[in-house]
Amino acid sequence: MMMRCFGLLMIGLFAAEAHAHHVLGRPAYSLNEDSNTPSSMTMETQIGDYFVHYMVFPAFPKPGEPGRINLYASHMDTGQAPPGKVLFEARDAGWFADDAEFLGRQALDDAVYHQGFQFTQAGDYIITASFEDNGEPYIIDFPLRVGALSGTGPIGITLGLIALALVAVNLLQRRRLLKAKIRGAHEETDT
Repeated sequence: MMMRCFGLLMIGLFAAEAHAHHVLGRPAYSLNEDSNTPSSMTMETQIGDYFVHYMVFPAFPKPGEPGRINLYASHMDTGQAPPGKVLFEARDAGWFADDAEFLGRQALDDAVYHQGFQFTQAGDYIITASFEDNGEPYIIDFPLRVGALSGTGPIGITLGLIALALVAVNLLQRRRLLKAKIRGAHEETDT
């Protein structure tokens, strides 16, 4: 009985020391910093003669930290990627947005167009990926949020102003009613 317990203990110790070299069916040597990180956005769409699929990494881009866009594009009939390079630009999604900022022009790499980015300020941005095929332009715009959500956006400010206006109107109406009651009471006592 003692040998059996000792044997089970040894098996347990050796099993605890074993390290897996596969995660989700992938060998460990093919993992990198983005392998287990979900994308913040994944979208598939059709634009003209192309099916387009893009993903943004990491899941929650932060200001000052690098991120990456993966763009997959294939022709509906041939399944081929667009000829040439894809141009990536970014612009602020705010109301008074400046001109687009050039991010890069990327060639096809293993059926994917990879574009890195790093924004210094938190906010909402529009990423534009564009390419040409047979003289026809293809432009894909998609939103990107960098950093945490702001507690007060345009909708929050509008709702706050409406609530403030309702409170002000309510107070003014109460004041008018109170003045009318006081006048009515004075008129009754005078007669």
